Amino acid sequence: MRRLRTAQRLGAIPAVSFSAPLLRNTVLQGNCIEVLQSLPARSVDLVLTDPPYLCRYRSRDGQTIANDDNADWLAPAFASIAGVMKADRLCISFYGWHQVDRFMAAWRAAGLRPVAHLVFPKRYSSRTGAFEARHEQAYVLANGALPRFNCALPDVLPWSYTGNRLHPTQKPVEALAPIIAALTRPGDLVLDPFCGSGSTLAAARNLGRDYLGIDLEPRHVQTACARLDC
Repeated sequence: MRRLRTAQRLGAIPAVSFSAPLLRNTVLQGNCIEVLQSLPARSVDLVLTDPPYLCRYRSRDGQTIANDDNADWLAPAFASIAGVMKADRLCISFYGWHQVDRFMAAWRAAGLRPVAHLVFPKRYSSRTGAFEARHEQAYVLANGALPRFNCALPDVLPWSYTGNRLHPTQKPVEALAPIIAALTRPGDLVLDPFCGSGSTLAAARNLGRDYLGIDLEPRHVQTACARLDC
């Protein structure tokens, strides 16, 4: 019974069929757990992703995020992500701070260990209560030895407001580009398995990196493809 409920909550999984050329510079629609298991192992140079925060998010205009109301996908998704990463590479994952225990358990179970923590201060408040929410955060996770790069990436990085015009939790390209620039080389493959409107993919493309995006929602895939002209 539990497997049945999980499948229903994750949504129908479409058949995925593609050849090697489609692994780069495209966006795939589907459940990332299944899609990633269909990709070649050890093929990705960097993962930079913004998964659901497990906070039952609802935007000011009433938009929600698929699977933000359950953690059934969390461990299998990051196990699949780890399976496509090349050895001694990095995964940068945004996360919901109030669910950090669940995220950390899933990352460690996948063989990903935290090696740094990134903070993005905001000039505005995204939520106000007893405290104002004025930052985003992401963990840097390694699947082996920490790779060497030509320059050190600051762990406090600038943020800009997107207006969430393309996605309810749209991340700014300007905030993601320094991460990709510091942690990859031209021609590397950058993966975002929760790509939303494609901000990670746009940042990678602008820097001369190859990209691969996956998203469960057809409307977000359409937005990302239109944005990237792919």
